[in-house]
Amino acid sequence: MEKRFASIWFPYLTTDRHTIRQPELRNMPFVLAAPIHGRMVITEANAAAEVQGVSRGMVVADAKACLPDLGVADASAGLAERLLKVLGLWCIRYTPVVAEDPPDGLILDISGCPHLWQSEELYLKEIVNKLQKRGFHARMAIAGTIGTAWAMARFGNDLIEDSGRETDALLSLPPAALRLEPVVVGRLHKLGLRTVGSFIHMPPSVLRRRFGEDLPLRLRQALGRDDEPILPLRPVPPYVERLPCLEPVRTATSIEIAIDKLLEALCKRLSGEGKGLRIATLKCHRVDGKTVQVGITTSRATASVPHLAKLFGLKVPYIEPALGIELFVLEASKVEDSDPVQEALWGGVPGLEDTALSELIDRLKGRAGIRAIYRYLPDEHHWPERSFKEASSITEKPSTLWKSDRPRPTRLLASPEPIEVTAPIPDYPPMLFRHKGETHTIKKADGPERIEREWWMDIGEHRDYYHVEDDKGRRYWLYRSGHYEDDRPQRWFLHGFFA
Repeated sequence: MEKRFASIWFPYLTTDRHTIRQPELRNMPFVLAAPIHGRMVITEANAAAEVQGVSRGMVVADAKACLPDLGVADASAGLAERLLKVLGLWCIRYTPVVAEDPPDGLILDISGCPHLWQSEELYLKEIVNKLQKRGFHARMAIAGTIGTAWAMARFGNDLIEDSGRETDALLSLPPAALRLEPVVVGRLHKLGLRTVGSFIHMPPSVLRRRFGEDLPLRLRQALGRDDEPILPLRPVPPYVERLPCLEPVRTATSIEIAIDKLLEALCKRLSGEGKGLRIATLKCHRVDGKTVQVGITTSRATASVPHLAKLFGLKVPYIEPALGIELFVLEASKVEDSDPVQEALWGGVPGLEDTALSELIDRLKGRAGIRAIYRYLPDEHHWPERSFKEASSITEKPSTLWKSDRPRPTRLLASPEPIEVTAPIPDYPPMLFRHKGETHTIKKADGPERIEREWWMDIGEHRDYYHVEDDKGRRYWLYRSGHYEDDRPQRWFLHGFFA
């Protein structure tokens, strides 16, 4: 069988992901930035930003000086790798052999597959259209070697080339199309070798002596003279267990027995792989053709059969068997690595690592609802309503410390509420304020504490917070937004309550 390969290039992989989540960013220039040596440096730019001259490696301050309306978001470490894996697993529907090609591409071995779509042209069009509908910019090329397909996807005009014609496809492309290091590409340009055709026929010994082993190796791979191995993605088999019944099941006891058998089989596999479930769903298929399902969640990854059986036991009363259940299906839809807890030999104080605590939280959630108990961690943002985040699990570690140098309210409002304020002079704390129809006379006040927004998000915007106490001893957290200006009334807000 003739070997055929496809290369898919995602020129705006990570910025496309932000656009998918925030459609309002689609037509505005924005970038992703990360701190490097004390400066915020652009790591990715979307298409609209590149048109305005913004590119990777620029300092955010310089880019915003040239383009004041530029949007900036924090870059997420490892995001590109995670996206490539997800997209690669999605592409397995088109070929069983898909490999990641970091940092922004995929390699597909499509030998024997395009005829299912009638032709390579329709096959290519199908994949690209589906990716674009999902919100990703994508360019795909097909050739007889991985190297040629990679080069055509990023630098070529044609997207499909017959096997055996790799040389013709590469002649007019720049040296970077051979996946060379920037240092080697710069050396070739200095010597006037600006296309592959200008050196493709040179003796390999000459190329090796002047540019190292990488250049002749990449040439041989692109021309099909050397094989290029790839490491295909292997989809993880779903964590699903099935239990058919010889006779329809109708009693709660029978349902609990079925749950125990399913959990034993599922947890045995999870334990063997060092994993534990976080979300599990039990589907009960009845003889009347209807399906009843219940689900559980856990605070930490676990494969404890007794604990999971107790959680499902709380859900059994909600299962209506009707004429009987003939098939049980248990699926763990979210699975994580399970770290064994190190127990203290003596004098140990139980904490968040105590499994008894997480199991208690799981049972409380099972009774009161999944959103009944929260755990919060500090986050790297200045404004109070954005300075914390919900923990994904009871074992998640904080990335920063809680700020304790200044007093903070016991109850923080999710959204600051506007109030009417009377203040003697602009920079003084208020004498009284009116909130929801009630007037509060202020007896004590402390402040202001200035809290500014991240400078790269909205330059100049700040809040002046005051800790005040009214004549009834109730304490509040108020703030004034922005600067006093003659032509604009000042805005005041209530943001929290102290104990």
